[in-house]
Amino acid sequence: MSYKFLKGEPLSLCQHVNYCQIAKDLAQFLQELESISIEGGPKAGLHSFFRGGDLSVYAEQTAKAIKALHQTIEAEKALHLWKEAVKHPWKQKDVWVHGDISPGNLLALHGKLVAVIDFGQLCCGDPACDLVIAWTLFPKESRKVFFENLHFDEHTLLRAKAWALWKALIVAAGFTKPDNIEAKKCLEIINLLLTE
Repeated sequence: MSYKFLKGEPLSLCQHVNYCQIAKDLAQFLQELESISIEGGPKAGLHSFFRGGDLSVYAEQTAKAIKALHQTIEAEKALHLWKEAVKHPWKQKDVWVHGDISPGNLLALHGKLVAVIDFGQLCCGDPACDLVIAWTLFPKESRKVFFENLHFDEHTLLRAKAWALWKALIVAAGFTKPDNIEAKKCLEIINLLLTE
């Protein structure tokens, strides 16, 4: 077996990023991924950290994180968003789900997305979790471009927000140092999700 290097560098390391272009490119990738036959593909489960599966798996963890952060975030709004999303599970045909669409797994070259890597959480299920990057990476204008180039119903977008909320909550609640950079970033994401 031979291996070759992919051109580009992780988006997380790029100095100058055209976010609107990356948003278009990523939307196209996701549409193409979801169009591939899922015959024989694995369902969401432990190997995918249940991404692609039902949000309710993380209900207890989310409730604990909201409680832990109740003096820092708008807890009632967070709980409402979560509960509304859980009410509307994925009922359409399962599709391929990458499971870890993050800046470190996106390679860019000359401002364009050239590769998506790390398919270790690949599964078949609800694509909502692959949309989390809309709030964790893209500024407002490119977030708009991202969604304009995708075709999901409002409930899928609601579940995507809930996935983003869950991840931000558990990271923020897990830190005790108030000046921790990652926790601060997660609190910003939570605020964005609850006000947008």
